[in-house]
Amino acid sequence: MNTPQTATSDYSRAEIETLAGPVMLEFGASWCGYCQAAQPVIHEALRAYASLRHIRIEDGKGKPLGRSYRVTRWPTLIFLLDGQEVARLVRPTDAGAIVEALLLLDSPVS
Repeated sequence: MNTPQTATSDYSRAEIETLAGPVMLEFGASWCGYCQAAQPVIHEALRAYASLRHIRIEDGKGKPLGRSYRVTRWPTLIFLLDGQEVARLVRPTDAGAIVEALLLLDSPVS
């Protein structure tokens, strides 16, 4: 099972943009009801993607990384390939939508 790496303010935008390969950023807050409700759907979608780098970022007012990605609602999933955004989902409720975004990480970015 994919165990997310949890970060609070450990990453800067520049560091995220240098990450090689596919990455899923999950912006949210531990106390957020929408974030808690989305966890089973996220885990279901990630079952087949055990090697995916999944970084959970504790977000909040004034957090620079979330603001740099213009995150306004939680959870927000941002799918990156070699540091470039290829897809984004806000408050996902369907594992299928997450899988569709994950499939974009298997394709080269044009």
